[in-house]
Amino acid sequence: MTPIEPDGWSKPIGYANGILTPAGRLLFVAGQVGWNESQKFESAELIPQFAQAVKNVLAVVRKAGGNAEHICRMTCFCVDKDAYLAARPQLGGIWRELMGRSYPAMSMLFVTDLLDSPGMIEIEATAVIPEPPEHGGS
Repeated sequence: MTPIEPDGWSKPIGYANGILTPAGRLLFVAGQVGWNESQKFESAELIPQFAQAVKNVLAVVRKAGGNAEHICRMTCFCVDKDAYLAARPQLGGIWRELMGRSYPAMSMLFVTDLLDSPGMIEIEATAVIPEPPEHGGS
């Protein structure tokens, strides 16, 4: 995947303005909140919920045969702008730990509430998963 940044624009921090992908299989990941595989929130706090939501997105992508670098787009919905802004350094560390140096095109929206309580953040994603290699048979 190739980041697309128009000439003369300031370099974005933590995202790409555009991502150009090679051909592959499109995966649309539903909004993932910060609960575990049993749909139980282990924390009501933003930072651990963010980490879990990213892990949940990655679990879906990996199940489809992809990795973090195959995620080309993310949309995040957060219920607390002040908490998000205050936590940016910690969230950045979690991002680098889980996503490495993969920075998809992203949008962050602040909303009044999420369906699943006490959800603080929800992340949906689009990935382009490479075609699996063809297996030669005999």
